[in-house]
Amino acid sequence: MSQIHDHIVHDHNDDGVDRRGFLSCMAWAGTGVLWTLSGGVGSSQVLGQMKKSAGDFSFVQISDSHMGFNKPANPDVTATLQAAIDKISALPDAPDFIIHTGDLSHTSKAAEFDTLDQALKGGKVGQVFFVPGEHDTSVDDGKMYLERYGRLHDGSVAKGRGWYSFNHKDVHFVGLSNVAALEGLGKLGADQLAWLQADLKGQPASRPVVVFAHIPLWSVYPEWGWGTEDSEQALAMLKRFGSVTVLNGHIHQVMQKVEGNVTFHTGMSTAFPQPAPGTAKGPGPMKVEDARLRSVLGIANVHAMVKTHSLAIVDSTLQPS
Repeated sequence: MSQIHDHIVHDHNDDGVDRRGFLSCMAWAGTGVLWTLSGGVGSSQVLGQMKKSAGDFSFVQISDSHMGFNKPANPDVTATLQAAIDKISALPDAPDFIIHTGDLSHTSKAAEFDTLDQALKGGKVGQVFFVPGEHDTSVDDGKMYLERYGRLHDGSVAKGRGWYSFNHKDVHFVGLSNVAALEGLGKLGADQLAWLQADLKGQPASRPVVVFAHIPLWSVYPEWGWGTEDSEQALAMLKRFGSVTVLNGHIHQVMQKVEGNVTFHTGMSTAFPQPAPGTAKGPGPMKVEDARLRSVLGIANVHAMVKTHSLAIVDSTLQPS
C-alpha cells in the first residue's frame, strides 16, 4: 500500500515532473486508497475505513468521455462510459451529484451530446454539473455546449463561456472554463478572473472550496499544453481559504499534487488513456492491450467531511473486481 509520500509534490517554480513519484502514483491509482488533506497534513487510509459524520456527503468526478471517438485506442467509448455509470450506480452510498470535467464529446456534434445525455439518464447518478473541454468547443466556439449545458439545475445561466458557482452543504463549488484557446496552454481570461474574484469575496475563509475545470490549473507538462497560463492569478485568490481542492481532466491519467492549502487532482478518462508526460512524441490516444483498457480508465469518488473541512479522493478503475 503506497503512503502519502508517493504523491507528486512540487511547486510552480519547477515545471519538471518527478518521474519516480509519477510512476508510483500510477501504480496505486484505483487500488482503494483514500487520500485526505486536513489542516495541510496529508494521510491515507484503506477504502471503507473512513468514518462518516452528520452532514458529510460525496460526489463523483468523471471526465473525458469523448463520445464519437472510435479509433483503436477504444472503438466503443459508449460501453466504457456505461461501465462508469454502472459503477457509480452501484456505490453503497449514492453520491449527491456528478461533476464532469469536460470533453463530453469528441467533435462537438449534437449526436455525441445526445449519446452522453441518454447514458447518464439511464443510470442512478442524480444531478450532473459540467464544464467544457476543448473538444466540446472546437466546431462552433462552444455555442451548442452552452445551449445544452449552460443552464444550471436551479434555473440560473452559466457566465461567459461556461463558468459558474454554487454551494452545497457548506462547500463552495466553482466551475471554470479554460479551453477558449484551442492550441497551447489553457486560459481563463480577464473576464473570468474578475468574476472569480467577486465570487470568492463573499465566501468565508473557513469554507472548503472545490474548483473544477478541464485543463489542469497547475503546470503538469507545458510542452504538451498541460497547464493553464493564467492559473497563478486564480490560485492567488484561493490562498486565504483553509481547504481548496482543484479537479481537472484533459490528461486522461491520475496525478496529484499538494501546494500549501491546495490539493490538485487530475482524473482518469472514461474513453482512452494518454501517455505519461514526456514518454511519447506528444499527447493523444494511447493504445493498450484490450484486456488492460478498463484498468486505465475510471472515476474519482470524492468524500466531503464537514467537521474536519477535508476531502478524500478515491480513484477507482473500470476493471471488473
